Amino acid sequence: MKYLALALLSVFFLNGEKFTSISGENLNGLTITLPDSSSEKLNLVALSYSKKSEGSLKSWFMPLYDKFVLKRGIFDKSYDINTYFIPMFTGLKKSAYENTLKKLKESNRKTLFDHIVFYKGDLEPYKSDLSLDEKTIPYLFLIDPQGTIVHRTQGKFTEGKLEKIEEAIDNY
Repeated sequence: MKYLALALLSVFFLNGEKFTSISGENLNGLTITLPDSSSEKLNLVALSYSKKSEGSLKSWFMPLYDKFVLKRGIFDKSYDINTYFIPMFTGLKKSAYENTLKKLKESNRKTLFDHIVFYKGDLEPYKSDLSLDEKTIPYLFLIDPQGTIVHRTQGKFTEGKLEKIEEAIDNY
């Protein structure tokens, strides 16, 4: 219960704070650094640093991809934001980085290549700065081009969480 209360508090208090800069490689071999001050778009960033959070992260994949990349939905607005899924290879998991990257590059899902960014490095600056306290869940941040956190959520996908992200985009 204590962890749940801390997690909920961190969701509210990080809005307006700065997102810690992160760089990684997408599946096209390009280095992506976020936040991207050269872009005028909002960035939706989903971070995951444990195999235990993989299922929850995957629950977000299709809804976010459909809404913000493919822009599907008869009655949906067309949002012009960047969407990134960032698996974080830290600690002992760094050794799995190359093999995982290679396997995904061999897949036929080329439309995903720009939206999956692999990070290999230290977890600590992100864990402390962004309050990534629970390794069994993914963390999603809506950040502006200057790196200010506009909205944050975490855990498995729900329609309610997606609506809050859309509301934050609409109010930006």
